Amino acid sequence: MKQGTNWPVTIVISLGALLIIIPLYMAVSIALKTPQELAQSALSFPLGFHWENFTRAIEATDFFNALKNSTIITIFTLLFTILSNSMVAYAIARNMHRKFFKGLYFYFVSALFIPFPIIMLPIVKQTSALGLNNPAGLILLYVVYGMAMNIFIYVGYIRSIPKELEEAAIVDGCSTWGVFWKVIFPLLTPINATVGILTCLWAWNDFLLPLVILSDSEHATLPLVQYVFQTEFGTDYNLAFASYLLALAPMVIVYLFAQRWIIGGVVKGAIK
Repeated sequence: MKQGTNWPVTIVISLGALLIIIPLYMAVSIALKTPQELAQSALSFPLGFHWENFTRAIEATDFFNALKNSTIITIFTLLFTILSNSMVAYAIARNMHRKFFKGLYFYFVSALFIPFPIIMLPIVKQTSALGLNNPAGLILLYVVYGMAMNIFIYVGYIRSIPKELEEAAIVDGCSTWGVFWKVIFPLLTPINATVGILTCLWAWNDFLLPLVILSDSEHATLPLVQYVFQTEFGTDYNLAFASYLLALAPMVIVYLFAQRWIIGGVVKGAIK
């Protein structure tokens, strides 16, 4: 059968693309302009490419130190999140018939309904008292606060895996620990990709948690150092947008190199 163009869907997709492309164009354009060109028009194409804006932004933000901090925090958050949350979810998923584990599941999921600002001040006091107002404490908080959503995702996926696979491994002499690492964890690759994407984006782009937890400016992440362009009397938009693009670039590069595994993991998870 000959199929015509679905114009309503096409128009919606086109409008959505414009909503993304126009702000991105403005960000690149402003980052390459002088303040005088920006004062004339924010939408006009830059008359010349002022790459020195990026150099000045790097110097003003101590970019490479912030990049190192963000990279370390994101990588360790990703590793600890996938390892710990998947194990907790496996224990819950295979024991949902028991009241304790069922209650534990609902306890974790209920955290999704608690806004962070409500517990922000107690967390700040507690981390300060325990000496966790540093990157290590921030990583711990990311792992803990991500458990609610991640366990919800993991449990649903693990319960779809046939128990017969585990029973066969136990008959062959595998312990519970061995069953998880040799049978279950390899099967979690698609959902690990999904959790990994969400965790990386959250840890890399988060502003509020590092702002209230990190007490030393040497530990500042990329979102935090953008503050340097805002003063009491105004904002240096040219350098600010250049810095925003620099902060955005590492995650875009990671996606370009890892998109095959990311998209493949998401698709397999959907098929599963």
